[in-house]
Amino acid sequence: MSYLDTTVDVYKAAAETPDVGLCCTTTPIWKFPGLEIPTIMQEMNYGCGSTVHPRDLVNNPKILYVGVGGGMELLQFSYFSRQKGGVIGIDVVDEMLEASKQNFILAAEQNSWFDPSFVELKKGNALELPVADESIDVAAQNCLFNIFVQEDLKKALREMYRVLKPHGRLVMSDPICEQPMNDTLRNDAQLRALCLSGAIPLQEYIAMLTEVGFATIEIRAKRPYRILAPEHYPTQEQIYIESVEVCAIKDPMPADGPCVFTGKTALYFGSEDFYDDGKGHVLLQNQPLAVCDKTAGQLAALGRKDIFISPATFHYDGGGCC
Repeated sequence: MSYLDTTVDVYKAAAETPDVGLCCTTTPIWKFPGLEIPTIMQEMNYGCGSTVHPRDLVNNPKILYVGVGGGMELLQFSYFSRQKGGVIGIDVVDEMLEASKQNFILAAEQNSWFDPSFVELKKGNALELPVADESIDVAAQNCLFNIFVQEDLKKALREMYRVLKPHGRLVMSDPICEQPMNDTLRNDAQLRALCLSGAIPLQEYIAMLTEVGFATIEIRAKRPYRILAPEHYPTQEQIYIESVEVCAIKDPMPADGPCVFTGKTALYFGSEDFYDDGKGHVLLQNQPLAVCDKTAGQLAALGRKDIFISPATFHYDGGGCC
């Protein structure tokens, strides 16, 4: 049995009997005025973070969500795209699609503004999306892509890039891990399906996004996720896994490479009112400016004693230099 077959079995079971502990993190569930999330949707929240960010969801966007879970994030996205078929939900597991369909009926009873027709559910594979080229404003996946082996992950990212409109956004949440994992962990289909042994380092994750063509990367959050301890898993050392929330934007690629925002800022505290580096970055006197890692490196290389570059916080929240 392949790891993908195992994944289908795991989530078929999770659709038929909600598994509250399957995936969880400390990310709070978004609450909006007039939005009630049915309990069953919360119990079937099989993500490791959140992909719903209001600033991405302006102007009634067309939204794609891959891996529907219990439909919670589809409902949240519908809050911002109240149109027939405004949100497309894709899943390869029939039972999960049916569970979401039933959950939307319940959601409509609890939310007067919601109509189940706002969400179009489709059976499909993340590696070959049943969606037209450049037809989506915001695409999202939560704790799904980490399941894929590297070649399949590249295919899934290329598919997301294909369906997004220019300047469209791919919003994702996945486990990451900076420590190496042994082959036993990596090749364990059950642990991969459970969103554990497929975690890769953050820089590798970012590199795969930029190689596909995404030119702007925002690291929006990084949080503790799991510990793989020798007492419970086939490892001789304790392995620490985090979850990360990332937005990859389909912007034109700059000649000097992608802009990756990890929460660094530049502060100028010299004798003038501002500092202009002549490359579009103006630092006002003692006012922090969010900068991408590339710009941070260029400013640091100047060797000026009146410019301070803060470390990455891995919680970038908009604004900035580019």
